[in-house]
Amino acid sequence: MNKPEKDLLADITVVEPPTTFAGVRASTKARRAWLRGFPVCAALGQHQIAHVGLADGIFRVVRQKQSSTYFLACYGGEGRVWVDGRWRRCRAGTACLLPPHIRNAFHTAPRQTWQFCWVCYMQPPEQRTVLASSSPVMAKFDPLPLRHAIEGLRDECRGAAAPEMAHHWVELIQSYVLRFARPWQTHERLATLWDQVAANLAADWSLPKLARLAGCSPEHLRRLCHQQLGRSPKHHVIHLRMRRAAELLSTTREKVEHVARLVGYGNPFVFSTTFKKWYGWSPSRYGQRRQGTTGA
Repeated sequence: MNKPEKDLLADITVVEPPTTFAGVRASTKARRAWLRGFPVCAALGQHQIAHVGLADGIFRVVRQKQSSTYFLACYGGEGRVWVDGRWRRCRAGTACLLPPHIRNAFHTAPRQTWQFCWVCYMQPPEQRTVLASSSPVMAKFDPLPLRHAIEGLRDECRGAAAPEMAHHWVELIQSYVLRFARPWQTHERLATLWDQVAANLAADWSLPKLARLAGCSPEHLRRLCHQQLGRSPKHHVIHLRMRRAAELLSTTREKVEHVARLVGYGNPFVFSTTFKKWYGWSPSRYGQRRQGTTGA
């Protein structure tokens, strides 16, 4: 698995034996061969979930423009996940929430195996599923309750398949993902702050200005962001800008210069440099791949 970075960032799925995948899907319209043996549970569709499951082994997956929202929580071994323009370690007790329209890339760490559970969301028009402006990309998370809920749903669907029992398991799965995606429940001011930033990405969001809006000192805001989001306030602003830019480039025909202005970059060169650092493609090439967006 110790591959050059340029190879790790090409669209690819590599699975080495004896890797196993087990889970449940929302319908029989599976696009990936490894999903076709999963039992079907229509109740997943109530929360726009395409499939859930458990992975154990050695593998490498890259989707340059994933169309779905993807959540994974590690409970064993170690992997690497592409976050904020770099590879970050994902060990037991860590989870990732990867937005749509960006590079979705992860692989087992060298000389390791990796065990994690996942929840993959469809991306319906005009709906954001579990994502919000305050959602972390990578942070600490207890994966065991989610793992047990996925195992419970799978066992139910392979056995009695009682709709009311499947519904309860699905609700548990959704609740555990929301526990990660909505960390601001104890800090409502942060939710309001990041909603304001996301609604006006073109503004000049300095740390002092962010801190004033949050009603705290810059240092306290920095600590809260590292605790809840796994990044600094500055990097979360960049994350929101790059996420929105990728969405615009994937779903519209706006020119790069216009997209740059919409997300707060008066200089298209600085925007292009930052975008390429985060996603590996220049904005113009990313937009040209609009029709190549892949699903789960």
